[in-house]
Amino acid sequence: MSADGMTFGRAISKARKTLGMSQKELAARVVKEEGGGAISPQYLNDIEHDRRSPSSGHLIRQFSGILDIPEDYLFALAGRLPDDLRSDAYDQEKVVEAFANFRKALKKE
Repeated sequence: MSADGMTFGRAISKARKTLGMSQKELAARVVKEEGGGAISPQYLNDIEHDRRSPSSGHLIRQFSGILDIPEDYLFALAGRLPDDLRSDAYDQEKVVEAFANFRKALKKE
């Protein structure tokens, strides 16, 4: 959770409400990777109340596109690395250096 209390679930809930969408409407638009069916409103409710995390980058990218929230921000709130970065995160020194730079950038005022 960030200093202002923003979580992945709260960000999804806030954006959905701003767009005037119900949980049922948003859930119907978010498609599971495997099987291709929509997520359930209960699963979305669990995400919004921080009882569950999105199960894949695929879902995070969909929430980003539907709700117009920057993808990288949602990945950060979910505590995950995007797939394209995870595949490049094999060099320990580069990863440590990147996180140090990330911390410095976030702490700048």
